[in-house]
Amino acid sequence: MSNDPKVIDITVLAQQLNAIAQTGLTYAKDVFDRERYETLQQMAVELIGSRFDINAETWNHVSEVGYATPKTDVRAFILREGKVLMVREADDGLWSLPGGWADVGDSPSIAVSREVKEETGFSVKVTKLLGVWDRNLNGHPPYPWHVYKHIFLCEEIGGSLALSHESTDIGFFDINELPELSLTRIVPEQIKVSMKIATSERPAWFD
Repeated sequence: MSNDPKVIDITVLAQQLNAIAQTGLTYAKDVFDRERYETLQQMAVELIGSRFDINAETWNHVSEVGYATPKTDVRAFILREGKVLMVREADDGLWSLPGGWADVGDSPSIAVSREVKEETGFSVKVTKLLGVWDRNLNGHPPYPWHVYKHIFLCEEIGGSLALSHESTDIGFFDINELPELSLTRIVPEQIKVSMKIATSERPAWFD
């Protein structure tokens, strides 16, 4: 994404248009207003479709209703002898911090602990929030949805290695010798900043 404020990012524009339309459809009472918001939403879908292989039927299936807010992704930062735990993702063969989408009804700590258990077999407890990252602002490849990524410091408390269908390998890595990252999920800067905060009294990073 360009840092030039004059450059319009089509993905971000489509996210914003869809959010306006979704929220408008939630609260609009007038039939003509609803038609306008439906048209606006269709425009957003067409913009998204120009960047990603997503058609209107697929978009409508995964879209939410109600007041539009960013989606929530949770990631675990687990250290062992100064090295960070990473998993190889089954879908792209690249590496990331354990984690995924937070489920409705879960607290953030429960969500990230569950993801770690499912992907690695390890039981953990959350000890510190390391950062909240706006996916649009931090070097990830374009993505249809606006996402806030929450990275938590976690401590191993039990369990044993048990890979799932989502991960094909696991390992602890020196942050200066990271494997090839799944950039749609995690970028090097997030790992480096998380390490600094995890090993100091610095406050959580945000934005």
